[in-house]
Amino acid sequence: MAATAPADDRPDNCPSAAAASSPPQPTPEELVARAVAPVKPAFLRPPPVREAPSEENRATGAVPLEKKSKRQFKRERKQESVSRLCIAVGKSGNPDACKYGASCRFSHDIDAYLAQKPADLEGSCPFTVQDKLCPYGLNCRFLGTHKDNNALSENHEINPLNKDVQKLLWKTKYKFPKASAQIKHLGLKEVIKTKANAQTEDQKADHDNLDVSCELNGDDKTESLSGPPVNLDCDSGLCEEMVKLEGEPLVGNSVPCVEPRASKKSKVEDGGIHKNGAGTHDTTTYSEDSALVNGLEVPSDDPSSCRVDLVETPHLRERKIIDFREKLYLAPLTTVGNLPFRRLCKTLGADITCGEMAMCTNLMQGQASEWALLRRHSSEDLFGVQICGAFPDTVARTVELVDNECSFDFIDINMGCPIDVVVNKGAGSQLLTKPMRIKSIVQASSAVTERPLTVKVRTAFFEGRNRADSLVSDIYDWGASAITIHGRSRQQRYSKLADWDYIYQCAQKAPDDLHVIGNGDIFSYTDWNRHVSGCSKISTCMIARGALIKPWIFTEIKEQKDWDITSGERFNILKDFAHFGLEHWGSDSKGVETTRHFLLEWLSYTCRYIPVGLLDVVPQRLNWRPPSYCGRDDLETLMASDSAADWVRISEMLLGKVPEGFTFAPKHKSNAYDRAENG
Repeated sequence: MAATAPADDRPDNCPSAAAASSPPQPTPEELVARAVAPVKPAFLRPPPVREAPSEENRATGAVPLEKKSKRQFKRERKQESVSRLCIAVGKSGNPDACKYGASCRFSHDIDAYLAQKPADLEGSCPFTVQDKLCPYGLNCRFLGTHKDNNALSENHEINPLNKDVQKLLWKTKYKFPKASAQIKHLGLKEVIKTKANAQTEDQKADHDNLDVSCELNGDDKTESLSGPPVNLDCDSGLCEEMVKLEGEPLVGNSVPCVEPRASKKSKVEDGGIHKNGAGTHDTTTYSEDSALVNGLEVPSDDPSSCRVDLVETPHLRERKIIDFREKLYLAPLTTVGNLPFRRLCKTLGADITCGEMAMCTNLMQGQASEWALLRRHSSEDLFGVQICGAFPDTVARTVELVDNECSFDFIDINMGCPIDVVVNKGAGSQLLTKPMRIKSIVQASSAVTERPLTVKVRTAFFEGRNRADSLVSDIYDWGASAITIHGRSRQQRYSKLADWDYIYQCAQKAPDDLHVIGNGDIFSYTDWNRHVSGCSKISTCMIARGALIKPWIFTEIKEQKDWDITSGERFNILKDFAHFGLEHWGSDSKGVETTRHFLLEWLSYTCRYIPVGLLDVVPQRLNWRPPSYCGRDDLETLMASDSAADWVRISEMLLGKVPEGFTFAPKHKSNAYDRAENG
């Protein structure tokens, strides 16, 4: 399919192919065979000449030569706090509004703060535009646009971390009755390594007599990823129940069912999104004689017992069922798949969104930065959270924790992440080498939640030793509702195209009621159509890097066209992201710079997009390397640059000048075509 563009679309400063003294250009077919984007010769230009950084520049560049010490970070934070106005004072305009008074680490001197505050940014406050009161007050970088309005701004974000829950996690006093019961039922060990759970010799003897495996001696010691494991004060009650119920299953759906499965529902049942963290489909009723532990029902006369009600635990086929078929699924994306980006993709046509991958250990520790990855916007009507862990007890407890405290529609367990720091801990794609551990994780996790559980895997850990096909036939009986297969191995990373033939083979082996979702190299509506129709067992396709490079891919799929988007339309999309980012991270100086950081991370991907009107062959393929070219206008040329300095220029058009001494280096090697760091 050929796309043509008028000759006068070429900018005056773009040298033509005839003007350049170069050998004859290869044909589009030859370029495609070499995985080079066939840009029209009229738009090609010589690669820009960039000076190699000097030793001095390297020392002061974006990538530091050595890490800063904790003392340096502490000193910088202290200096920063002195120059920042207290949030309470800035919001009210009253120096006495702060409840901490003189002990507050932020400044209360309004006049001094306003004297050194940078000039306001161009544009309007994102909260004032909605006729709401800006929560940042005098700290806002759009202070001049504020209006006299007392209406509080409505928070459309869900799943904040409750401070009381955070304190319980810090003190390792959060209880996990369902996870503990299921881990015990499966015969798995719970490794507890915390002083809060140290017991006296008499208590240890009692536990030994009751056959509880809580010791950490000799060869029985198992390495767990759960940093601060939970305090199971009610283990003794659980053990008494276990003695009485020897041989009786504690959870009804922890063993494969021999009855035929019920067919899938055609549509997902709508449920309200509650902001109290109770979940979207919480219909649990509590009996008068039941006890509550962390908001959970413990149906026993003894409130200290952790026995799970055997009757009310739903079977897999009785759970909420999500119909993934032919829905546009935005993949969970590390760093760039943040809440503002997902919100942007929703406006462009995405149906299903999923939060960034959160590590189970960090969630169990109550880390606010990790819990922020679970935040959900009210526009995300079909939303999942993704977690990653290495051991059944860690993952099951995290599932129970998130199920109790967050609102979501499904939970996804990442078993395909290729990052070294994750793999070295036994999580992510490392689990593909341990199928029995995968079975234990899925069985234990699916038993502690009524929401659908999904799993994301790669084809294998090592190239040429595929393992995913051996999982799909059994993973439904273990408790998973859907499995996403990324058509690459961990060893392969992104060095080759995704193996969709193998994804089809896996889908053919899957039970009828298991949703199989394909993932890899979806970059146009033709890619989507080909892979969805390539196998009737494929429910849908997950879109990852294609959405990062051009988030309007969801619009293209729904409208079934290759959108020749203009630079102005692309810039408006960047504007929307900046607006959403200021709402999410804040309109004060810190929020502006956080928004800028994530905007620059995203721009490190968008520069790979080549406008449709500049190509001899459309649609663009994900593995094509863009040559050096100029766009149809200066803005389009700027957006095509792979230089971080040009990305910073684009950010300054949206968020004002960068601070003095600002540097940036992308976290992920997004412009590398032979390897990538995020999965």
